[in-house]
Amino acid sequence: MYSNFNGAQAKVTRGAAIRGLLIGASALLATPALADPAATAQVTGTKESPATPSVVGYPAIGNGEGTVSGKYNVSRWAEDWRSMRDPAKRDDPLDRLKFLPLTTDGDVYLTLSGEFRFRVQETTNPDLRDRPAQRQDRTRVYAGADLHLGEHVRFYGELAHAGVSGVNIGTPAANITNQLTLQQGFGEVKGRIGGAEVGVRGGRQEFSDGPNLLTSVRDDPTLHFVLDGVRGYVRGKRVRADLFDLRYVNYGREGLGDDRTDGSRRFSGVTFGYAIPSDFLGTSKLFFDPFIWRLRTRAAAWGRQTGREERMFYGLHLYGDVDRATIDWTVNHQGGDFNDRKIDAWQAFLAQTWKVGKSATAPRVGVHVDYGSGGGGVSGQDDLRTASGLYGNNIYYSYQLFLTPTNLLAISPNVTVQPVKNLRVTGEYTMAYRPNENEAVYRASGAAFANTQNVAGKHIADLIRLQAVWALTPRISLTGRYEHLMVKDALANAGYRNSDFLAGWASFRF
Repeated sequence: MYSNFNGAQAKVTRGAAIRGLLIGASALLATPALADPAATAQVTGTKESPATPSVVGYPAIGNGEGTVSGKYNVSRWAEDWRSMRDPAKRDDPLDRLKFLPLTTDGDVYLTLSGEFRFRVQETTNPDLRDRPAQRQDRTRVYAGADLHLGEHVRFYGELAHAGVSGVNIGTPAANITNQLTLQQGFGEVKGRIGGAEVGVRGGRQEFSDGPNLLTSVRDDPTLHFVLDGVRGYVRGKRVRADLFDLRYVNYGREGLGDDRTDGSRRFSGVTFGYAIPSDFLGTSKLFFDPFIWRLRTRAAAWGRQTGREERMFYGLHLYGDVDRATIDWTVNHQGGDFNDRKIDAWQAFLAQTWKVGKSATAPRVGVHVDYGSGGGGVSGQDDLRTASGLYGNNIYYSYQLFLTPTNLLAISPNVTVQPVKNLRVTGEYTMAYRPNENEAVYRASGAAFANTQNVAGKHIADLIRLQAVWALTPRISLTGRYEHLMVKDALANAGYRNSDFLAGWASFRF
């Protein structure tokens, strides 16, 4: 039922799409509460997510549902705003939109959300070639509605528009330019069996229950990465399991009728979770998540070969805080077969930071070391040892999307400081190498840099990266990014050039 989302087939112009979203948002802003229930006892918010009430159950920070950014979640459906039913909890008129009761007892209610982001970015030597600089001006408009029918049933929908203009913009992908799309649309049924919370969610949805380098909503592009299918979960106080069967989505560029379920790529599996007791290492908040996943692709391409691939992921993920240290460690083995060839690949991601001081604004120093095996991808011979990054965080190594954990060894020391209140600045230096000199260098898209398999050199590039995020208010933030990529032997010998990247954007959320 979710394969095509063909409820509207007419093409929508850019202006009409934006006007439609803005008019809809204005109407929602003006909508009065349909009922005014008396305020009831409220649940309190957690430190990690003030919008998420504490519950007696599996900790929300480890349940695989989104990433907290300030008072909001990157995945807006993961927010819980029941505290806003109490007028005393609201800070401004927009807080009223977080709890619009539709019945007198408040058990049926609507939560509205939205985001507007305007971004400008410039890249020199696009594609690492000697070409004129590229400038893209990107616009994001999101409008979401979360309808709760009591404690056990909910429906979530999210419309999105992606606009782009600029100079020498190239051919933007459909997640950068899109007149209008139903970015998410799902229903959920949940309840309790014994002492466990159980639920099933079906439809178009984000899924990021795994290491960030393998599963991510990819907030850097204008539209998020979404999938169609079913997700079920069981959560106890200390253990959980998340089962899913999902298919990729191919965005169109026009109206609601051209976004298609990609039946050729099916992602399924199970992620387990264990909340480690807090006294395990003195004072800690750690989570241990084993996972077993399968990605089936009917027409996977490696080098000159195209064929059916069934890739299994067997992984372990340990993450959380130990005193003033924060860790995020993953190891996974990838098996299966591609075009009747055995897959035998490995990845290891080891990220850690240390807070230098006890205050909340103390600097943090860290390093992440990441490895992804490579071999047999372009040669078409023997076992395929080239690791897959699935749909992980595509800017983790390069804001310009030039690196991915495939045939990669990256060492990245970093430091984060907070010079003034609500301003966070991070600097990082990355040294990137390829473990297999006879295998190509790969981009975040999974495509190989042409001819890199035919040249000598293991050193791919060094990168200097800076990011500053200034939260002007809980709803408004400014972000700036800069990257200088210095090509080394593996890229330079294939004719690629250095590149600079500069971006800045303003984001408003409610």
